[in-house]
This record gives sequence, structure tokens and C-alpha cells, in this order.
Amino acid sequence: QVQLVESGGGLVQPGGSLRLSCAASGTIFSIYAMGWYRQSPGKQRELVARIISDGNTDTNYADSVKGRFTISRDVAKNTVYLQMNSLKPEDTAVYYCNADVYSPSSSFPNAYWGQGTQVTVSS
Repeated sequence: QVQLVESGGGLVQPGGSLRLSCAASGTIFSIYAMGWYRQSPGKQRELVARIISDGNTDTNYADSVKGRFTISRDVAKNTVYLQMNSLKPEDTAVYYCNADVYSPSSSFPNAYWGQGTQVTVSS
């Protein structure tokens, strides 16, 4: 089993910054990809940013956060970060960490989710 623990959420004023962290632990052989999704009331969960590290590093972002958010990953620590700058009220949501994890016995990755961390952007 794999656990994802998020941290770094909170209340911030518009234009401010926050940094989210997510650490994966448990039965991990390797992690194919890690990412951040968010969900606000009445809306579907949406991809914010995702990073794949399989020799080369590939990232992709939602159009709404490009140029403001940066995703990064510490492969040795099984940790992913999301640096969020120039935050807007519309960024308010619960942010969920996601990881596609290979166990020692699997030939395909399984998806795991964190519990979520609240980000509120308000004056």
C-alpha cells in the first residue's frame, strides 16, 4: 500500500504565494508520475500540473496556471512540490496529490491519491 501526505495549504491574499508538498511512502518500487489536481465546490476535479520522471522529465500544466505555478519533484524523497505564485481567488480549491506507483510485483502503475489540502485565496 502507498500513502500520500500533503502539506502547505492555507489562506493567502490575492497575489500571494504558497508551496504545496506531497510525500509518498509505503511499498514503492518506482513512481512513474506525480501530480496535483484540484476541486472546488460544484466543479469536477481538474488537473493542475503533472510531472513524469522516467529518464527524461516532462511536465504539463492547466492553461489557467501556466506561468504562475511550477511543479517539481525530488525523486530520491518520493516527493512532489507545487510552487504557486500570483494566486487568484479562482485558485481556491482543495488540492489533491496523485501518484502513479509501481510496486515490486506489478508491471503497471497503480494510481494513489492524497487526502487533499485546502487552499483559500481571499482578502
